[in-house]
Amino acid sequence: MRLLGILFILLSSSFNVYAQLPQVSAGSIERLTSYPSAFVPPRNIDIWLPADYDKQQRYAVLYMHDGQMLFDATTSWNKQEWQIDEVASRLIKAGKTQPFIVVGIDNAGANRHSEYFPQQPFENLSPAQQAALYQLQRTKNQALFSQQVYSDRYLKFLVTELKPYIDSHYSVYTDAAHTFVMGSSMGGLISLYAISEYPHIFGGAACLSTHWPGTFEQQNNPIPPAFFNYMQQKLPDPSTHKLYFDHGTATLDTWYPPLQAQADKIIKAKGYTSQNWQSLTFEGAEHSEHAWAARLDIPLIFLLTLK
Repeated sequence: MRLLGILFILLSSSFNVYAQLPQVSAGSIERLTSYPSAFVPPRNIDIWLPADYDKQQRYAVLYMHDGQMLFDATTSWNKQEWQIDEVASRLIKAGKTQPFIVVGIDNAGANRHSEYFPQQPFENLSPAQQAALYQLQRTKNQALFSQQVYSDRYLKFLVTELKPYIDSHYSVYTDAAHTFVMGSSMGGLISLYAISEYPHIFGGAACLSTHWPGTFEQQNNPIPPAFFNYMQQKLPDPSTHKLYFDHGTATLDTWYPPLQAQADKIIKAKGYTSQNWQSLTFEGAEHSEHAWAARLDIPLIFLLTLK
């Protein structure tokens, strides 16, 4: 019953979009309210700047999904947060990472699953498999997929609308070597999809508690093989990219070890080594913002280490 409760909580995490500006413990937040797009519904974008942000200096950029959950537990649905402002500030001040800003992208509420599910692997499923997935229910009265999968349009929004705005309005590096993407669960999937589809834009991706099943079906699930086949074809060049994966061993994360092991075999066969790839297990860690915050320094240092 506890696992079923976690499943419901995970699915419910996208139901509310909070208008209140998050309060941060370190640095500052600038908000783009209801930022418009030709590709996806408008949403808030929160840009975190270090306390000593200097327009005469250039910064790396970390794009993070599920922006509602990043900065302030008092405004998140489950009263948890990633603590990205605290962790990033501490690492930058200690010289453990290069200076960087964070672009927190709100999810699309009930459309979250349709927006974050990698589209090409989905479309490589048979028509019957796709139809069956669209029949899955989030709750008794609501479908898991609120509409057809549209993650390609989400990435177009990120790459052709949001990133140009950030590049032109903030003092940042614009090349892939200084541009990163991070997310957890479904956000891990879309982060992997982003770096695979746009390797000239993103130089690294961190995928925490990656939701390889794609839905909440374990038996006869065609989705993980579709993801792995996609990875065989589309993983970016290891000589110029970094990949980070992890998972816990409690609650929903209990599903992930065998699937992550399959992904790791593909990544290793593509030429990734410890220099540009990490895949870590955190014993006892749950599928929650508390758990991701507790280990957030590890992927940040891995992606953003001083060169």
